[in-house]
Amino acid sequence: MDTHLTIEIYSSSTQLPNNWNDLAVDNVFLRKEYLEILEKSAPNNMSCHFIGFFNEEKIVGIALSQFLDLNKLESFGERDKCIKTSVRNIIFKNFCSHVLIIGNNMLSGQNAYYFSDSIDKIHALKTLKIASEQLKSLFLKKGFKVHITTFKDFSKEEMPNFQLAGFQDSYQFSTQPNMLFDIPDHWKKEQDYIDTLSKKYRDQYKRARKKAEGIVKRKMNLEEIIKHEDTIYELYHHVAKNAHFNTFFLPKNHFRTFKESLKDKFLFYGYFLDEKLIGFNTIIKNGEVMDTYFLGYDDTIQREKMLYLNMLYDIVAYSINKGFKEIVFARTALEIKSSVGAKPQEMFGFMKHSNSIIDLAIDKVFCYLDPEVVWQERNPFK
Repeated sequence: MDTHLTIEIYSSSTQLPNNWNDLAVDNVFLRKEYLEILEKSAPNNMSCHFIGFFNEEKIVGIALSQFLDLNKLESFGERDKCIKTSVRNIIFKNFCSHVLIIGNNMLSGQNAYYFSDSIDKIHALKTLKIASEQLKSLFLKKGFKVHITTFKDFSKEEMPNFQLAGFQDSYQFSTQPNMLFDIPDHWKKEQDYIDTLSKKYRDQYKRARKKAEGIVKRKMNLEEIIKHEDTIYELYHHVAKNAHFNTFFLPKNHFRTFKESLKDKFLFYGYFLDEKLIGFNTIIKNGEVMDTYFLGYDDTIQREKMLYLNMLYDIVAYSINKGFKEIVFARTALEIKSSVGAKPQEMFGFMKHSNSIIDLAIDKVFCYLDPEVVWQERNPFK
């Protein structure tokens, strides 16, 4: 098998080869349309590059990289106000503020690359590592020294290939799990889901639905998203700012840009009380998989109306009704997501610091990068 690969690094989606999407058939998050969204509405502390892998003239692999400048961040997350958080912020500013990610920091799951079956996967991963070194040189020329290089989010099954591709010199870490909800083939409507719940969780479902009485849920089109853009951003920003940890904040035009580019593949649901927008959630159709995306809500109403839990139930119902096979619920609010039926999938990655002394203690640095969340897994089914 001829596995001589060359690399092309693109700074704009307009430079991508015409047949780029041929390799992104199964993943909307590697398609040109999505990469254009990143270009037009990425967080202001993020810059993206797209990597093409070629065997002679033929494109045989595609990958995404994101560079984060954490010095531009207004906050790393304000929920935990303590000494540890202050120490974390000092460490970040001085030693970890320039992060190169091979993958997508805005999503959970393997959205880093796709390689054709015609090439050797281990050789492809070795070449991906070479691409990361080329990107570091590219940023150095621009005056940014990359502190940390990280490859994320991979399943346990993918780990042996990384080890064989020479990643032993990098710190292997495990992140918060990705919460996945499998939809059995025989479920055709929401009632099929409700019927499988144990009494305790069926009661939780009924209580949540009763609490939400008076709230009107509405699928919003592009014009409505633009009309409510200021409120949408306030609701999103409130939730994002109060997270345990943040490495970026979306710009105000992000959801509008998503709707313009992905159209019916991107669904935006607004939740209204007395005609006032009090919350929203977003979901993305990715083949047979439904990916949950960002949301926002008014915290005072959220608690009283169990709004977040109702959003999760709405996503489950929609995905069942429309014949999806799986929902990717990502890696926040783990316990409440498990209470509706999502199961944790352990995800792995690799990390290396450019300073060899700090790299010896990279496991300590990682504790600040991905603070551990203690949670209890639930099983809502009979």
